[in-house]
Amino acid sequence: MLRPSIFGSNFMDNVLDDFFQTPFWNDSHMNVAGTMKTDIAESKDGYQIEMDLPGYSKEDVKAQLKDGYLTIEASRNQDNEERDKSDRVIRRERYRGMCRRSFYVGEQVTEEDIRAKFKDGVLTLNVPKKEKQPEVEQKKYIAIEGE
Repeated sequence: MLRPSIFGSNFMDNVLDDFFQTPFWNDSHMNVAGTMKTDIAESKDGYQIEMDLPGYSKEDVKAQLKDGYLTIEASRNQDNEERDKSDRVIRRERYRGMCRRSFYVGEQVTEEDIRAKFKDGVLTLNVPKKEKQPEVEQKKYIAIEGE
């Protein structure tokens, strides 16, 4: 199909790209972009995990250790409502969301070993390194009855 040269060869591609970049199609207006970006630093004693949780409070964040997996979960319910002078609603937005990430830290690590701190939207977890203890072979004997 011939198109006028003023539109260029990818006119429809540009129109569709612009259309899908509007806030209706992306979630950047809900502050989800950038959530749970994680940095992990290793030291000789353990690992430090820093996780960005912008817009969340300490009460919104939960950390659980199960079967060697450390799972961080953040959930939020937010209602924004604006009213005019006559108390009519002129805008109402709602956001309900949850995000979760898991890391394998080993089955030797316990909840008491992990230190967590939440400040300014950043969750910091200190996880110690623990080596798997070799199982000591225990000899078991069968009791022999008689004289």
